Amino acid sequence: MQTKLHQIHPILPVKNVLEALKFYVNKLGFSIAFADDGKQPTYAGIRRDDIEIHLQWHDAKEWEVEKNRPMLRIVTQHVEVLFQEYNFKNAFNKDTKVIHTDWGTKEFAFYDLDKNGLVFYQNL
Repeated sequence: MQTKLHQIHPILPVKNVLEALKFYVNKLGFSIAFADDGKQPTYAGIRRDDIEIHLQWHDAKEWEVEKNRPMLRIVTQHVEVLFQEYNFKNAFNKDTKVIHTDWGTKEFAFYDLDKNGLVFYQNL
């Protein structure tokens, strides 16, 4: 019997899990899958369609040091429709655009509240 990897649940560091949940739910259309505490969560999961992302609180001292934050590449079928949805909800700044890449994708990218990178793309 051979094992098969079938899902990944990346964990994004956040300063405030409650604020991150509001952003992902209200701006990006995710729903809350779980939270370790209903009022002051330090760890939570969000879902939209077939993907799940976890959000984990990190102490303020960790944010004093400038470091690269995670960058997620999320595959979608209708990237321009998703772009319009997020644009309508002011999820990103006005300079965000859908681009065609040299590697055969159509995509747009922006940062969440904690500078975690989100790239939504479709293969051409």
